[in-house]
Amino acid sequence: MMSEAYKQAGVDIHAGYEAVERIKRHTARTLRPEVMSTIGGFGGMFQLDTSKYKQPVLVSGTDGVGTKLKIAFAMNRHDTIGIDCVAMCVNDIAVQGAEPLFFLDYIGCGHLEPVVIEEIVKGVAEGCVQAGCALIGGETAEMPGMYDDGEYDIAGCAVGVVEKEQIIDGSKIVPGDLILGLASSGLHSNGYSLVRRLLLEQEKMELDQHVDMLGKSLGEELLTPTKIYVPAILKLSQYQALKGAAHITGGGFIENIPRILPEHCGAEIDFGSWPIPPIFRLLKEKGNLDTMEMFNTFNMGIGMVLVLSNQRNEEVREIIRILEEMGEKVYIIGRIVEGTPQVTFGGVTFD
Repeated sequence: MMSEAYKQAGVDIHAGYEAVERIKRHTARTLRPEVMSTIGGFGGMFQLDTSKYKQPVLVSGTDGVGTKLKIAFAMNRHDTIGIDCVAMCVNDIAVQGAEPLFFLDYIGCGHLEPVVIEEIVKGVAEGCVQAGCALIGGETAEMPGMYDDGEYDIAGCAVGVVEKEQIIDGSKIVPGDLILGLASSGLHSNGYSLVRRLLLEQEKMELDQHVDMLGKSLGEELLTPTKIYVPAILKLSQYQALKGAAHITGGGFIENIPRILPEHCGAEIDFGSWPIPPIFRLLKEKGNLDTMEMFNTFNMGIGMVLVLSNQRNEEVREIIRILEEMGEKVYIIGRIVEGTPQVTFGGVTFD
């Protein structure tokens, strides 16, 4: 009787049970030997192997996907948005040299559709597989009246570990160091409020509309998942030449690069040192946006920035070779200069 009354109030307990059963096969893909619990319990348990570390430091990060979700709703496609959620969290902790260990997600919705929840978690599991971490738990909350029909929100939390002496914090960065950029897969998960206003509301473009300069539909481009850089960063963490890493998310180059710079250092970025992907050119053209506004909002084709010692030439060449062998597109995009922690631009202009 209680579950029937609850169902009449808009919450279907049995749909929740079905959703849990549906997602178990996806979470199974992410399991690591340290996982001690199964999906459906009250808490996820992970036994850290302390014998592997002298001074283990836990690093955590939490984030969501933002208004990119509006694109998923409009296209009724939900299998990639979970990758974005994982990527936004694990990339943030990887820049400090941390190996992601496990991930927890939270999905809030107005009406729980088990098939949709499965698709979302399928993406979360794929993101965890790419990052090498385990999906050990989460929460799905059905809250009638809080969300419009067909809409939901997703957020996540990643926990990782790094040896204390191997933390990458930017403290050793000095003028003369090189700045490398790793290509993004597109917009990633930032700036979508502006994207939607410019392209969908102002220009009245359709998501299923094929855009020649993109080589695909607008919706396909906008739902391209955020790239996960964890394998690349962890591979490089053993090299002394790697002094700092910055995940280029909200705030673009202008806000994120200075977060890793010492007080006496600035970053000089060379325009034209990497190809600007078509989606950013489309946004600049349709929105008549200022170049600096673009760099302060979007990743502009660079999703991860690495600072390498220019005094370790052999290591730098080795790092670039390794990254390229891993499938990363790598560009030398600038240098560290004397100054204050800010980004300046030189060379060829984006215009």
